[in-house]
Amino acid sequence: MQAELLRELLTEVRAGTRTVESAVERLRNLPYEDIGFARLDHHRALRKGFPEVVFCEGKRVEHVVEIMQRLEQKHSPVLATRASREVYEAVAARLPAAKYFEDARMIQLGVNGNQTTRTSVLIVCAGTADVAVAEEAAVTSSALGSRIERLYDVGVAGVHRLLAAQDQLNSANVVVVVAGMDGALPTLVAGLVSAPVIAVPTSVGYGTGLGGTAALMTMLNACAPGIAVVNIDNGFGAGYMAHLINTKSVPAAMESVPPAVAGG
Repeated sequence: MQAELLRELLTEVRAGTRTVESAVERLRNLPYEDIGFARLDHHRALRKGFPEVVFCEGKRVEHVVEIMQRLEQKHSPVLATRASREVYEAVAARLPAAKYFEDARMIQLGVNGNQTTRTSVLIVCAGTADVAVAEEAAVTSSALGSRIERLYDVGVAGVHRLLAAQDQLNSANVVVVVAGMDGALPTLVAGLVSAPVIAVPTSVGYGTGLGGTAALMTMLNACAPGIAVVNIDNGFGAGYMAHLINTKSVPAAMESVPPAVAGG
């Protein structure tokens, strides 16, 4: 945040020439920090409720380190996704408090956000090959401040494993369902619960799975109501959306439930 702009805003508010509401709107669009190879959006936390998250793939390691250090000076927590151990070790050498989530391939600086609700986000995973994407969703929602529960290895090839967890499914405020192969698990889960379901296709599967495209198409064509679908392997996007839904106080019991799609 530039000190000159902040002083100007505060002076105008004190003089009565600008309203508090107008000042808040102005703060939403204050300049970013230009560090040459990147422009860091420090005011994303004000607009979105959480600071900019660093996507590490395709970036030079030294650039990731510099970005994380700059963000850490003004925000907490700070997340980096798709981070290899090499990237983590470079960040930790400069910022020893960095924490690495191996399965999720994520780095976190600072502590999790305050939990604003007693409701939970349930992360459901079809198979152990999908755990990396599921953990990316779990770490993201947890860092933002949601309470997390996990239900892993309950794919449709052994549906009794899922049905045995009916109480856990029903207690969740939002359910993130991660699956590869045929991608059928989100439809099954959505047919069992009243909570919104966020479906995450993964790239796990054999040749005709087409790197997750088959699972994606299955999820997009789901006949059960209440499903939203994110991109292939996008655990971060699912976890972020799940937290937003969770903190908007989705009613635990709806007065009416929309009818199933014909043919479902």
